[in-house]
Amino acid sequence: MRAIILSAGQGSRLLPHTADRPKCLVPIGRRSFIEWQLRQLEAGGVTDIVVVTGFRAAMVDTELARLGKSGLAVRSIYNPFFNVADNLGSCWLARGEMDRDFIILNGDTLFESAVLARLLENARAPVTVTVDRKPRYDADDMKVRLEGDRVLDIGKTLPPEHSQAESIGLLLFRGEGARAFADAVDAAMRTPEGLKWWYLRTVAALAGRGIVSSCSIEGLEWGEMDYPQDLERLQGLTEGWVKAGRVAPRLCRED
Repeated sequence: MRAIILSAGQGSRLLPHTADRPKCLVPIGRRSFIEWQLRQLEAGGVTDIVVVTGFRAAMVDTELARLGKSGLAVRSIYNPFFNVADNLGSCWLARGEMDRDFIILNGDTLFESAVLARLLENARAPVTVTVDRKPRYDADDMKVRLEGDRVLDIGKTLPPEHSQAESIGLLLFRGEGARAFADAVDAAMRTPEGLKWWYLRTVAALAGRGIVSSCSIEGLEWGEMDYPQDLERLQGLTEGWVKAGRVAPRLCRED
């Protein structure tokens, strides 16, 4: 299984923590954010990882090289227009990696081990969006409209009252879904508005074809790193996962 991690952005909402380093290198405990992601993917059976870089890409490549020495199969693709395009551009640059089943992981999402395991075990549709549920949704949530498990629409601008879940930023593409997504990304980038799109807008378009389903991870833990206050919550989550053995074994070691 291949994974594509979208880590091109600076993460300006995290300033001052990202003043001189990209979001994915902000430390959570003793490890960089991206090391947490890579170790969790590896422990879940993902053996080929591609990281799309942008802001301070050389710093990320140095970290990936360090982690690669421990056996992680990871490489990078540089996005030269990360500061003028949204994350659809990163997907477009990585479309050549979408020639098999693959995962897309947002560069600001962390999860306990059981999240990936549930997704891989239960995903059957060409495209599967990992979702969580909560009592109410706000403007910053990537909201999802569902009919049973089927995804009808996805986007931040969906009315909260018509949303049944939120995307956590982890998607799985199988079989025809991989090719359909790559083609949709390419088509979107050929439009005048393409540079301003989130990649999930193309997933919403695919949902209209009836090939997008959801996998709920209700009861499991995950977190996003968008604002400085998120760091304290993620620190608490990861400490709890380590103590409970809910992360990759390597993350429980002192090195």
